[in-house]
Amino acid sequence: MRGELDLRLVPAALGAWLTAWVLGSTSGRTAAVVATAAWLLSAGSILVLVLAVPRVHDSSRPARRLHLRRPPVMPGRSPRPPRAAGGRGTTAVAAMAVVAVAVAAVALVATAVAAGEGVRRPGELDVGHPRQGSALLVVTGTPKAARASPFGDEHADGGERVTFDAELHGFTAGGRATAARASVLVFATVGDVGALAIGTSIRVDGSLAPQPRGETHDYLVFGRSPPVVTAPPPPTLAWAATVRAAFRTATAPLPGDGAQLLTGLAIGDDSRVTDDLVDDMTIAGLTHLTAVSGANCAIVVTAVMLVGGAVGLGRRSRIAVSIAVLALFVVLVTPEPSVLRAATMAVIVLAALAAGRPAAGIPPLALSVVVLLALDPSLGRSAGFALSVLATAGLLVLTRPLAAAATRVMPRPLALALAVPAAAQLACQPVLFLLAPQLTPYTLPANLLADPAAALVSVLGLIVCLVAVVAPGLASLLAWLPWLPSAWIAAVARFFARAPFAAVPVPDGALAAVAAVLALLLVGTAALAAHRRPRLARAAAFSAALGLVVAAGTIAGGQVARFTSIPRDWHLAACDIGQGDAVLVRSRGQTALIDVGPDPEPLAACLDRLGIARLDLLVLTHYDRDHVGGLDAVVGRVDRALVGPPDGPGDERMLARLRDAGADVVPAHRGLSGTLGDDRWNVLWPRPGTPLRGNDASVTLLVTGTLRMLFLGDLGESAQRGVDAGSALGPVDVVKVAHHGSADQSPELYAEADATLGVISVGAGNSYGHPTDRLLGILGRTGTRPLRTDLGGLTLIAGTPSSLTVWTERRAPP
Repeated sequence: MRGELDLRLVPAALGAWLTAWVLGSTSGRTAAVVATAAWLLSAGSILVLVLAVPRVHDSSRPARRLHLRRPPVMPGRSPRPPRAAGGRGTTAVAAMAVVAVAVAAVALVATAVAAGEGVRRPGELDVGHPRQGSALLVVTGTPKAARASPFGDEHADGGERVTFDAELHGFTAGGRATAARASVLVFATVGDVGALAIGTSIRVDGSLAPQPRGETHDYLVFGRSPPVVTAPPPPTLAWAATVRAAFRTATAPLPGDGAQLLTGLAIGDDSRVTDDLVDDMTIAGLTHLTAVSGANCAIVVTAVMLVGGAVGLGRRSRIAVSIAVLALFVVLVTPEPSVLRAATMAVIVLAALAAGRPAAGIPPLALSVVVLLALDPSLGRSAGFALSVLATAGLLVLTRPLAAAATRVMPRPLALALAVPAAAQLACQPVLFLLAPQLTPYTLPANLLADPAAALVSVLGLIVCLVAVVAPGLASLLAWLPWLPSAWIAAVARFFARAPFAAVPVPDGALAAVAAVLALLLVGTAALAAHRRPRLARAAAFSAALGLVVAAGTIAGGQVARFTSIPRDWHLAACDIGQGDAVLVRSRGQTALIDVGPDPEPLAACLDRLGIARLDLLVLTHYDRDHVGGLDAVVGRVDRALVGPPDGPGDERMLARLRDAGADVVPAHRGLSGTLGDDRWNVLWPRPGTPLRGNDASVTLLVTGTLRMLFLGDLGESAQRGVDAGSALGPVDVVKVAHHGSADQSPELYAEADATLGVISVGAGNSYGHPTDRLLGILGRTGTRPLRTDLGGLTLIAGTPSSLTVWTERRAPP
């Protein structure tokens, strides 16, 4: 019936998706067992169908007509339509057919997982620890600049440190070569990034580290030396590399954020987009506009069909040209999950049109999910794939009902414009909560303003691509046309990301995702049942509105409590940034930060929450990622930096970034001292000219004044003894426990420090077992109360030595 949703293929898509997701973290043997069972069940279902269909067909034949007089119709009543013969049997057979197709989809995906296990996880490589050797790779992603020296293997001289996706074709170690077909993420130093075009075959000497099953990449490759090109891209890909290079050259002189977004929206290369712009796009709900998405495929197909019709091509000819152009477009912009989903769905729709059969709505979407998961089961755990599918489903199912409901209070064009982003946002919100537990209240207006510009960028950007190959000078002039809407999108993102309450944290992402699923079901029920079952629609709408009011009140109350409960007189703050260190000290309006944690996002959120805009002093104790990976959050905001001894050119480049951004970078050594407000700091370690590097060279600081505080970095037991032997510590009020509470500790140092409080900056559920029982025992014997960020979250200390006050974001279990 017209207007009804055809959901018959939805169970097949859900079954295939669940199978790919579950089996993605299991062994190939488990997948083989599931595949065998599913194929047997599918064969049995088909056999039952074959036997049942003739019976249903016979029972549905009309009986011999008898000329009987119809009963009279009572006044005021409509005649009841005759009951279809065999209705129950037909419904049962239809339901059985849906089940059979779903089971077959499960079997297909399980077979793909089992068949791919041997080449993705060869026994020689899946050994649970890194192996040294030579990897043969094919580049599958655009190289991107790596963040400031997060790698402990940084020893290559010169070049640029980059990361890129690749496919592992073989690995040689100890003279033995192993063939493979696996997804890898490569970390390497390269002299010429342009030489790593997509499709290029390379050899990388270094270490191959297996990843846990179910991760995005099967392995990580850390290069000891620059990659060596062994073969250029094949002709089928080389042309795309040429076009992309020409486009980058034509758009290189363009300024600002618009230039960053342009290459992503036009050719799928988001390597120019800076972290801060990505953050603003995420907060504004415009992440899908940082690179080519599924909507671009629809734009390409629509444009080809319109142009083909204008020049007089027949329907089948236009469809054939559309599929060919779409294939070229996918190669050009690289097959990201959302692009693959949209392209596959478009091909299904076009093929159905060519065969003269209707194809629209949910069935092509569900079939594209099954096809793609059968070809690449790893997509079952891809967030980009999930968001693309859910957004499309939301648009197909919810846009029209939401627009119809909104027309009661606003003009129809505005209602439809708002319904599109609202439908996509509602469908995607459960996954968004799992990725980032926060609400972004400005998503609808941001998309309303930015989405029309994205279509302009896509069309004009493709025109510039084509012109850039044959007329680079003209392309440089034309590039300003797509730059304007691209700059507009970036300006919209910047504006809304800086608006009040642009990102409202929710306390539990998983719980919020469940609530979002319930809200989505209620809204969908209210929208779809509005005409046939108005009472059900009203009840669902009321429940959704009531839930929204309760959730908004809860979140708002939580936000008020969150901001008003933080003591304003804190002296030490340990940020909850996961497995790493980021500890703040404040005295009379001046602030010091000791280490920056593993990632910039949680550190930036902590600084914003505490109202820290500028750092008078930054201390980088050493250069492991969990202490320097978040440097991007503070570059340009530091007056002076105390740094440990660098170990290699990567560390030197990081320090150069600080200098270039205006910081006074000072090598730290024993005897160096200074002031911070009313406090005084003294460097206790390392010794001047020390040959030590890494953990045992950690800058160790003693801060005295309002409180006596000792910061031990990641010092091990032997280095702690060196600190103890060279300094008269005396009792302290607070000790920042070394190395996140590892077992490598000196009981003598902690006994001499005799601290009242011991701050342990540690990540929840970390795989290192931190803090260890040995460390907790040492603190217990000295009477030091442990304060763990994995349990308490953000931790603040205030007061005086005689009356210390502790505030934690979460109540730690007893």
